[in-house]
Amino acid sequence: MNSNPKPTSTTAIDASPFAHRTGQSGRRRLVSLSALLLAALGSFVAAPSYSQDIPTSPSFVDEFKSFDRTRWYVSDGWNNGSHQNCTWAKGMVELSDSVLSLGFEKQTLKDRDYVCGEIQTKQRFGYGTYEARLKTDTGSGLNAAFFTYIGPSDKQPWDEIDFEILTKDTSKVQVNAYIAGKGKNEKLVDVPSGTENAFNDYAFVWQKDSLRWYVNGQLVNTITDPAKLPSHAQKIFFSFWGSDTMTGWLGAFADPGRKLSLQVERVAFTALGEPCQFPESLACSVK
Repeated sequence: MNSNPKPTSTTAIDASPFAHRTGQSGRRRLVSLSALLLAALGSFVAAPSYSQDIPTSPSFVDEFKSFDRTRWYVSDGWNNGSHQNCTWAKGMVELSDSVLSLGFEKQTLKDRDYVCGEIQTKQRFGYGTYEARLKTDTGSGLNAAFFTYIGPSDKQPWDEIDFEILTKDTSKVQVNAYIAGKGKNEKLVDVPSGTENAFNDYAFVWQKDSLRWYVNGQLVNTITDPAKLPSHAQKIFFSFWGSDTMTGWLGAFADPGRKLSLQVERVAFTALGEPCQFPESLACSVK
């Protein structure tokens, strides 16, 4: 079954005028002048936490009862390079019944035949537990992603931690980490119920000496090699995009013939050592 947005009162989200030109798996991170100005002013506020060597913004839970414009940028009006067959568009970010939907749809905008959705936090976050509750559509040539990233657009080295659902095969999710722009830490892990049939919980716990990924509360991957661990505070992203050219990874793209979506029911960050923020949180049981 495909996961369509709920057909109830839907509100489109206007783009922030300061949205970054940042991207995802094409690994081409562009930046606007406004983003550089924001980065120069500092985009995170230090919060007290236990054993933190990296400054972090405060813990939060967002259940999307409304769209918090103080927390989120909306990407709008560009793409991340020749690999991407869609243009980020604010109209592809919608809120309906406490579910945020990032869309992918055939619609000509600038030099692309499709439009797609992406949001990112304004703040940066350090060690702690990152959690998102997601449901995807299906379709070859597409990537539905929950990830963290920092890089040259913020005058920082490129560090990144990924969950990427390649919707050609919704029985799996790819986890990965980039350190100083170098990846090759990817691993495909099972999502037994399928990413499109119900909402699933994706989480990672980032500490100074380890990085652990979880799917529905089950540990699926661990990195402890110091050379493979990120060390810079990062922003949280959600994106849904397609490619005509990355067929070896995403599969051959075919026009889906309808609007597709990545749905987000909840996202949370719990700083290391702080109490868990909701009963189902991985931070309640995993240290």
